[in-house]
Formats: sequence, C-alpha cells, structure tokens
Amino acid sequence: MTDLEKVRQQFAQDRFATENGMVVDEIGDHYAKCSVELTERHFNAMGGVMGGVHYTLADYAFAVASNWQKMRTVGLSCSISYVGPVRGKKLIAEAHLIKDGRSTCSYNVQIRDDLDNIVAVAQCVGFNKA
Repeated sequence: MTDLEKVRQQFAQDRFATENGMVVDEIGDHYAKCSVELTERHFNAMGGVMGGVHYTLADYAFAVASNWQKMRTVGLSCSISYVGPVRGKKLIAEAHLIKDGRSTCSYNVQIRDDLDNIVAVAQCVGFNKA
C-alpha cells in the first residue's frame, strides 16, 4: 500500500468531508492537495457554491497536510476569504506549511476551481499536541 493510499484510508474517518465528496489527491512534506467534484448538494439558494464547501475543503487540506506524517495537530483558528466565483465543476485546495513551531503551526491554503481560477484563500493555525 502506498503512502497516499494509507493517508486516504486514515482520513476517510473525517466523515463530514468525505461524505460531502472530498478526497485526498496528493501529499508531500507538510503539504496536501485535496479536491471535491461539485454536485447539486454543494450549491446555495443563489446558485453559487456554498461558502461552507470552500471552508470544509480548506480545513480538510489543512488537516491532511499537518497530520498525515504524524497525528498531532488540532485546529486553533482558520480564516477564509472568498476572492472569486467558482466557474468550474471542481474545487482544489492546496495546503502549504508556513511555520512549524514548538506548539503551533501555520498553513496557507489556496482554493482554485478546475479552470485554475483562485476562488478562496485561507490561513489555518494549529496546535501541535505533545
């Protein structure tokens, strides 16, 4: 079994994300790329993608990036900015480590659609448990 297969199996336990279609696409050193194929369930009353979809995908990518090598990080805070409309049929989030301190860490997460439009950016701060 590859590392990616193990990570997918491990993070299948994040049921809210996975039951809403989110998957782990790539992993690297303090890095994760996750995505979701958009379906009718992901849209709001105005016909746009619900903000919670962006947020959940960002949180999922942060969780995978910060925990796949060693399960120790829990979220302290996450802020998200919605910077453009979704024009594609899929969202892709990439989480990159910015700082890994003794007790806290910080990740930037960029969310694009499958047409390569930036639709949201998030900064997630985590607490590294012992």
